[in-house]
Amino acid sequence: MSDKTYLDRDDYEEPRCLLCMDANGRDDKPVSRIDAGRMLARLDEYFSHNDYEGAERHLKFWLTEAQFGNDKEGELLIRNEMMGLFRKLSKKDEAYEALNNALSLLDVLSLDGTEIYGTTHLNAATVLKAFGEPEKSIDLFRKAEEAYAKRLDASDTKFAGLYNNMGLTLTDLGRYGEALDCYRKAVKIMSAAENGELDEAITYLNLANLYEARDGLEKAAEEINSALEKAENLLNTPSLDRNGYYAFVCEKCAPTFLYYGWFAFSEELNERAREIYERT
Repeated sequence: MSDKTYLDRDDYEEPRCLLCMDANGRDDKPVSRIDAGRMLARLDEYFSHNDYEGAERHLKFWLTEAQFGNDKEGELLIRNEMMGLFRKLSKKDEAYEALNNALSLLDVLSLDGTEIYGTTHLNAATVLKAFGEPEKSIDLFRKAEEAYAKRLDASDTKFAGLYNNMGLTLTDLGRYGEALDCYRKAVKIMSAAENGELDEAITYLNLANLYEARDGLEKAAEEINSALEKAENLLNTPSLDRNGYYAFVCEKCAPTFLYYGWFAFSEELNERAREIYERT
């Protein structure tokens, strides 16, 4: 799945700002909402150009705007985006700061059981996993799953992102049966989703890694090769848009193909990504 998890304005904006009321319920704190759509659109542009430094500056600017305007919902949106970006940049302190602030905002805004609650816990769990704390992340993944189950249809692609990330963590913990179940759920969802080929391909590469971790490279060779072939076919789907996300997925998948000796296809994926970034 994509490293980015979006929170649209309709997802997080309440009819009344919970932070604008005093103990008697009177609105006495002015709130100036950030333009979430504009912020996310520009952030997409930075990611499509692989400009992570620009994305970081962009998010820090909008964080200041949200805090200045007392826009707690907007701040939660930005903190979620920051978790993903700082994880990608291996900036642990910044990622953990975003994580702690985001979880605190959930409590302040009384968002328990909402879709945002699930997304925030999913993002927090991936941060913990990325920085070597997979045991702590499992509880957060479960909270995300519970929140999604209350709000989303079982076929929603957000579940696939959740199961992919949970599968990675369970593999790290040696809980291979549970991880395999997660990946199978992700494949089922993405194989039925429109334009789901890229995320399905990532799942098959995750499965290849699981087979090796569980059985060893030699014993799992046949299953690994089968998973790689399925991922290759999905990445070569003619109808896929060769856009920034396609480039991102190519870069994400190339090292796995390289690791398993698919040298030519790995280089081809890197070349596809380079071509996309050069023309955008």
